[in-house]
Formats: sequence, structure tokens, C-alpha cells
Amino acid sequence: MTTIPSRLARNAVVSPTLEHARRRSIQAYREWYRSAPEIVSLYAIDVSPSMVRLKIRQDFERNRNVTDLSVINMLLHKNQQEYQETMNFWKQAPHVLAWFKKYEDPAPPETFLEKFYAGKDDPKQVASF
Repeated sequence: MTTIPSRLARNAVVSPTLEHARRRSIQAYREWYRSAPEIVSLYAIDVSPSMVRLKIRQDFERNRNVTDLSVINMLLHKNQQEYQETMNFWKQAPHVLAWFKKYEDPAPPETFLEKFYAGKDDPKQVASF
């Protein structure tokens, strides 16, 4: 498939009401949902379309309780940008596979080198000026 940068380009839209934002978010969800098989084949990833759909659902559910209209508009704008980058093949397979990465909190650093590598300072040893 040839990449056409303007294929999915849209003008920035600001929703004046929560109902308008709700319709836009449902439309965005449907676009992602329908594109799951194409994402799997486009990036040749070893994940089923149903897993991509599940991840999309989780991402939308995470922001379900947002009620601030300006935040919703910003999230919808970022969503459109992510969708355009994904469908125009402006990413690589590891970027898409990062969606499925499990984020676990690592154990807090204890030794000096672990703290150093993590970029943490020991408050007892920080010189105050």
C-alpha cells in the first residue's frame, strides 16, 4: 500500500458540547475497531485482530470518565494523530507491539548503582546550598 500523507488528514475540530465530543469519540472508536485487521496485516505482527481490538477498547475505557471538554478535545486530537500515523505506516512493528507491553513497577532501587542508573538521588546525601 502506498503511503498518502493526506489520506487520513483532517482539520482540527473542537467539540463545543459534550454530546458532540461523545459522537466524535464513538466515531474514532469505530475507525480503530474496523482497522484492526489492517493493522495486523500492515505491520505483520503476530497478534490477532481481536487482541488489537481488546487493546483499543482498554485505551478508550481508560479515558471513559473524563468530563472536562478541553481535555476530551485534546485526547481526540491525539487519537486522530495516532490513528493517522498508524494507518499511514509511519511507525514500525515494535511501536505497535509496544501497545501490548505490560507495565510493571520495578522494585525501588536500593544500592547506589541502582539509584544512579534510575536517576534517583538519596535525599540524605544531597548537599543543600
